[in-house]
Amino acid sequence: MKKASTQEKIILPTAEDMKQERQHTELIQGVETFDKEQGLKPTSTAEKGVLPNAEDVAAEKTQQAILKGVEGFDPNNLKHTETQEKIVLPDKEVIESEKGQLKLMEGIETFDPKKLKHAQTQEKNPLPTKEVIDQEKQV
Repeated sequence: MKKASTQEKIILPTAEDMKQERQHTELIQGVETFDKEQGLKPTSTAEKGVLPNAEDVAAEKTQQAILKGVEGFDPNNLKHTETQEKIVLPDKEVIESEKGQLKLMEGIETFDPKKLKHAQTQEKNPLPTKEVIDQEKQV
């Protein structure tokens, strides 16, 4: 005899499966045994048929007329037109001002601050001395 492994083919349900089945069964029983007299209250419903006013009717008519006009449009009624493209070139003054702006921008972009020379500031408006102030007070 050969050795063979056995496999159990009947799998028992888990506790979670049993709980779900119980809840489902209780729900079905609740629906089947529902008493209409105890659980429901009578209500009255009022159906309101709102008719459109004159403005709504007029708006709908205009929309329908527009749609019919678009659907029934005949392109053969159009006239042939030629479009003329006019190319307006700038005059000399505009071109020169643009060139000047481009040169200025290029000068700013390529400016090298290392080429600057060191400068010393000299104060040309010195404060008056005490003697000058005294002389002005006397006058």
